[in-house]
Amino acid sequence: MQQQMGQIGQQQQQPLMMAPPQIISTKDLNYLKDQMSWLLLAMKKCAHFAGECTDTDIKQAITKAGQMHQRHYNMLLKHCQNNNTQAMASVPQPQQ
Repeated sequence: MQQQMGQIGQQQQQPLMMAPPQIISTKDLNYLKDQMSWLLLAMKKCAHFAGECTDTDIKQAITKAGQMHQRHYNMLLKHCQNNNTQAMASVPQPQQ
């Protein structure tokens, strides 16, 4: 067990991506779709529970959390709004 833990710590970490890729793979698109669905649901839940809340401090905290989810959703949406089909046409296809 300890040997496995040591091997996990020795694995190289992937470098951080500073800008979104020009082309989104199908797998990445599915990840984005899931994340955007979760963010949208979180926004809706925050709006609902902020409306149900009577304590102003808690209501404000829930509203702030909902706004954070909305900013993240809008950021992902902005990254997805490039023309992926056009970008994919410029990628060389492997010979079969």
